[in-house]
Order: sequence, then C-alpha cells, then structure tokens
Amino acid sequence: MKFAPITDRLAGLGAAKWAVHAEGLRRAGLGEEIILLSIGEPDLPPPASVINKAASAMRQGRTRYAHGQGEPETLIAIAKHLTNRSGFLVTPEQVLYTAGTQNGLCTALLTLVQVGDEVLVPDPYYATYEGLVAASGATFVPVETLPEDNFHVTAQAIENAITSRTKVLLLNTPSNPTGAVLSMSEIDAIGEVCKRHDLWIICDEVYADMTYDAPFCSPFDRPHLRDRTLAVSSISKSHALPGFRAGWVACHQDVIPRLTLVAEAMLFGSQPFIEDALAVALNEKHPEVERLRLAFRERAETLIKSFAESKAISARMPEGGMFIMLDVRKTKLSGEEFAWQLLNQHNVSVMPGESFGNGGAGHIRIALTVESEILRDACARIRSLAEKLVASVI
Repeated sequence: MKFAPITDRLAGLGAAKWAVHAEGLRRAGLGEEIILLSIGEPDLPPPASVINKAASAMRQGRTRYAHGQGEPETLIAIAKHLTNRSGFLVTPEQVLYTAGTQNGLCTALLTLVQVGDEVLVPDPYYATYEGLVAASGATFVPVETLPEDNFHVTAQAIENAITSRTKVLLLNTPSNPTGAVLSMSEIDAIGEVCKRHDLWIICDEVYADMTYDAPFCSPFDRPHLRDRTLAVSSISKSHALPGFRAGWVACHQDVIPRLTLVAEAMLFGSQPFIEDALAVALNEKHPEVERLRLAFRERAETLIKSFAESKAISARMPEGGMFIMLDVRKTKLSGEEFAWQLLNQHNVSVMPGESFGNGGAGHIRIALTVESEILRDACARIRSLAEKLVASVI
C-alpha cells in the first residue's frame, strides 16, 4: 500500500516530543501522585458568561453550518478587538475565523508555502511548529537565539538565515517555551529585513494578553508591516478555553479569500455556538481573564524565588506567557535526561527543552498551571535533584 509523502515528512514530529508528559499522565491515571508541569492547559476557570453564551446559543439552534470565513458578528468582534489593541482600523474583511491557533497556523502555511520553500523559525520554538511546516512541504529552518539574550531573536540572525528559497518568517511572541516578548524596536528591525527580502510574517500571538511589564507588539499592529503579516491567535489561553478551538487569522483583506479556500478544504465552517461565545469573550470584560494573568505572574515569581540561591539550576523571569525555561546544564545532563530522572525519582513531569529545538538543549520547560503551594513543592524537588547531580559531578 502507498501513502502520501506528508506522512513520511511528519514521522517523528508528533508524540515522541511529548513522551515524558504522556508517561506522567499514564502514571497519574494509575493513581500515582504526579505533579504535572508539562502541558500549557490553564487550571483556572474560564469566564462564566462565555460558557453561558455557548450553552444558550446551542439551545437557540445555533448548531447548523457556519459561514466559511466565520459568522458576521464574530468577525466584527475579532476586528474590533484588534482595532482596540493596535489603534488602527481592522475590518471584518481582514479576519478569518479558525478552529484555534494550530488550525490558523496550518491554514496560513498551506496558503503561503510549498515544497521547495523555506520557513524561518526562531529556536527554541513550540513543539508542533516542525510538523506544521513539514505538512506544507516547505523546509523548516531554525534561527538561533541565546539564553543570555533571553532567547530574543535578532534581525541579524534572521538576515543571516535567509536564502533565495525563504518565503516566510514564523514568529511567536510571547514565546512558548521561552517567555520572550519582542519589543516594538525588535519587531520593526525584523520587519525591515522581511520587507527587504519580500518575506511573509506569520505571528503566533496566542499569549498576547499575558505579558509582564514587557508591552506586547505585533507586526500586524505596525502599519508598515500589516500588508505582509498574518496574525494568528485564539482564546485558548487568554480565556482558559483550549477545548473550544476558537481562533482567527488577521491579515490584508486580499489574502482572506485565499485563506478561506484552504480553511474550507479542511473544515468547511465551524460551530456557530462557539463563534457566538468567542464574540462574547472579546466584546466583554471578564474578571476571570485578569485573575488568570495575575495568577501566572505570581506563580512565575514564586518559581524564580525558589531558585534564586541555587548553584545548580537557574531561571529567568518570563516576559510573558505561562512557561519558564530552567537551565539545567550544570548537571551535565540533557534536558531529556533530567526530565526523565525528575519523573522517575521525584514524580514531577516537565517538558525536555530538546522538545522545542536545539536551542532548548540543557533546559526543561515548566508550565505554570498549578497553584503556588504545589509549584513550590515541585521546585524543591527539581532543585534537590539538580543539586545532587551537580555535587556528584564535582
């Protein structure tokens, strides 16, 4: 039997990256007391009004086919949300509703690249990005970032990676896994490189509403970059609704018809009752959303304090998002090796940094998705293992 080449391109880019998390889940399901810090699923409740809207919309018959581009009221809500954020008018004609951020990124890449093209991605990067690029047929090109620069990608590093085959730069700000938030000056410098080489910019902005002191800036919000930018986001993280799969792509209105063709080939409309709920999520203020952001910040500060005096492990306060990268290189173990020892010896599940590219080597990623008391317990276990390993090396 023969299969399409896409299945070969995707081989090894899926479950293998999540092996530690999967094993932690398995053990937890068997009754073991595992502290799960390996997945970015918000633990706090979503806005009640959004849930109520979804339920009432279903009862009112909003369960039929939806418009391919998105329901009119939903597109208006997304456009208004982005207009308020940027200070520049965004119209519904510039928005495509998608089934979450992942679906939006896939739709954007399938619309813009093909076999023979290259996509630049700052490294470390979210674990699914390699698979997304591989699915399109394009070549994935990592662009190095450094821990000492807080994992901020530079315009020069991007410039150095560009070839005649480069078509797209895929950004993620705030970053998963690093927590890096690109500044306006960094976005503008990167944008100048993309303009000079006529590159598209796809920007994953799912953590845009979760920044700590570092203001969020999108290339889509910069007038001189809007025509070449596809901004992708959702309410999965900001509103603690990952299961809703409710997101969008915003871009130049001339791109939307092409995106819609690809989106319809994959999904052909979504659930109208979820689109109605998304409109409520963006149109109204929700105390649950602010509590979520404040909780993640408080937890990040708790974690940083836990390692402040450690000689074996180090951590930097994230600028945004819901993750922290811990540097375990002094243990002489890879992030993968450290993560497995941590699970096997201390019942704490984390993600190996190597799951997010070569730039994550020697690190582990912590999800800030448990209460501070539990997080402090996990940090004590992580620190204990790291200091024991460093002592054995000495």
